[in-house]
Amino acid sequence: MERIGEFQVEKLFQAIFERSWEAMMIVDPQNQLVAVNPSACQLFGSSTKELIGKSITDFFLYAFDLRGEESIGEVNIEHENGSIQTFEYSRVEEILPNYTLLILRDVTNLKRAAAKKLHLQHQRIQLFSEVTLKIRQSLQLKEILQTAVTEVQRILKADRVLIYQVLENGTGLPISEAVLPDYSPILGMEFPEEVFPHEYRELYAGGRVQAINDIYSKDAGLAECLIEFMEAWMVKAKLVVPILQNIKSKTGKAQECVRLWGLLIAHQCETTREWTDFELELMQQLADQIGIALSQGELLENLEELVAERTANLQQEINERLEVEAALRRSEEQLRLIANGLPVLIAYVDKYQCYRFNNEAYQTWLGHSPNKIYGCHLQQVHGQEEYQIVQKYIETVLSGKQVTYENDITFQDGYIHSVNVTYIPHIHEQENGEVKGFFALTNDISDRKAIERMKDEFISVVSHELRTPLTSIHSSLKILATGKLGNLCTKGQRMLNIADEQTERLVRLVNNVLDLQSIQSGKITMNKKACKATELMIEATQTMQMMAQEHGVKLFAESVNFVVWADRDYIIQTLTNLLSNAIKFSPPDSCVWLSAKMETPANKNITKNITKNITKNQKQKTNYYVTFAVKDTGQGIPDNQLENIFERFQQVDSSDSRKKGGTGLGLTICRQIIKEHGGSIWVESSCGVGSTFYFTLPAVIRVSEQ
Repeated sequence: MERIGEFQVEKLFQAIFERSWEAMMIVDPQNQLVAVNPSACQLFGSSTKELIGKSITDFFLYAFDLRGEESIGEVNIEHENGSIQTFEYSRVEEILPNYTLLILRDVTNLKRAAAKKLHLQHQRIQLFSEVTLKIRQSLQLKEILQTAVTEVQRILKADRVLIYQVLENGTGLPISEAVLPDYSPILGMEFPEEVFPHEYRELYAGGRVQAINDIYSKDAGLAECLIEFMEAWMVKAKLVVPILQNIKSKTGKAQECVRLWGLLIAHQCETTREWTDFELELMQQLADQIGIALSQGELLENLEELVAERTANLQQEINERLEVEAALRRSEEQLRLIANGLPVLIAYVDKYQCYRFNNEAYQTWLGHSPNKIYGCHLQQVHGQEEYQIVQKYIETVLSGKQVTYENDITFQDGYIHSVNVTYIPHIHEQENGEVKGFFALTNDISDRKAIERMKDEFISVVSHELRTPLTSIHSSLKILATGKLGNLCTKGQRMLNIADEQTERLVRLVNNVLDLQSIQSGKITMNKKACKATELMIEATQTMQMMAQEHGVKLFAESVNFVVWADRDYIIQTLTNLLSNAIKFSPPDSCVWLSAKMETPANKNITKNITKNITKNQKQKTNYYVTFAVKDTGQGIPDNQLENIFERFQQVDSSDSRKKGGTGLGLTICRQIIKEHGGSIWVESSCGVGSTFYFTLPAVIRVSEQ
């Protein structure tokens, strides 16, 4: 292949320079023009001779640094007729030593088109917001529907706008209407099924939107009977949007399908009309709002059911609300308008832990302007102390797991508020499940927390008042049961024994309630020190030996050489509670095993808690912990109850537990005790095989032992 010579290359570049549609200039080190192409002459309205030697900065509306860092940007140029055009420039340095090539492209029309589109979008959002606000401000269904048709007619300047309700028998009738005086109203007139056949209903139920510019057009595809019907009402063009409503069961749970409630219809009677995309989209959005308003109106009819549903399904409602709002949002501005009206903190944080979206509640609650904290790191906004508290939850959500927690924060009013925070990971499915960031939803639960504190105080007061009389009653029953005050008949003695057992169970319940309340309120300080695991296990099994013999169960404790960092009395209480449960729910002639083993921590939080509890004088390593296990061969626990049994008054079989003397608080107390030690407690079980309860404690390992 023949190579192009240097002379030919030079001619080629010269041709490109001369014939380019883009303005091209060569500038010397003093910013003066030394060469221009015809497009540049046309741009500045001057000849080549007039331009050569002039400074390039004379043509721009503001100072332009030709030697700056930016090689691409925009500049404005004012022409002799006073018009201003926007140009995108490209700068190529050192095409020759100290000479620069400058290329200008006219982007004025593109800028104007973008500004016009942005203005139209802003107008659309403003109109939608105004109508939505008016609909939401109405409480009565009739008022909501009338507001909707009135506002649609005002915005679209239509001759008639109506809401048509579909009846169960296949017919329908207009229930709300806004019509100009020149045309007859059709409010309340029942439409025959022929003008709205079953196949039409199925199409609209699937979300069909019908925009007919001319009812006589072949493209409209209207049946003759429907055309005749519309002629009677002088309709020449129409726009129809379905109003869909979620079907909800009596329990309040949304089903999979939706119901066609009715239609939002706009009529043009004077002339035909070509409906715009803006009008179609606005009608669809308003129809969605009407559907939501209909659902809310039905819920208002049974306020108690709504409150119970909202309490039980709060997280589900938040997710559904986000889904509904996401369907309505068409831009970031729409999202901000809707989010700013919600009484919760809403934020989006990227994978680098920087804010990318905040609603106005951040300004109202915390005094943080969304504009000022945009792009700022979480630590920079909330401070080092607050960031250390939430850092572990942030790491969890950025690993792809949803996390919910509670925290106390100080609002702008100077008061401390309790909040419930949910982090939802933003996972990009098309990029191998990469976590792009997370959404943060924060609800103020101060009122709920205040109610819980009142409840705990009430339980504490009642339990204290019950303890003294119960102790006296129990002692009296014990004396009567001994026969020292006289013997009873067989039936009386049996009733006395039942009363004694139930009183003893009530005393245990009151004591457990007081213990749990004291631990949770922080009134009890754990006296932690180095304890031999074997001594704790032996003392617990000796304490429960008598109970084991009564139930025909054998206890086995493994001998170990571990030392743990714990409060001796509370850990023995934990072990005896677990052993007691294992004995009560084990069949006769079976065995219960108590064991312990040393392990490295699977959870970094365990190591952190161990480190915090060890004094400087003990020279210990903190990368180990001891796992205790209580194993039985009882009836087992169903999988769906493995987590619930650690909650208050939760039992696998309440009737059976009552026979065995259970209070429903033992495992809750165990969990609180282990939590105060920085450990974890859990259970593994198989129905009909047995259960094993585990809990961990920090290990004390001296350097000399390694």
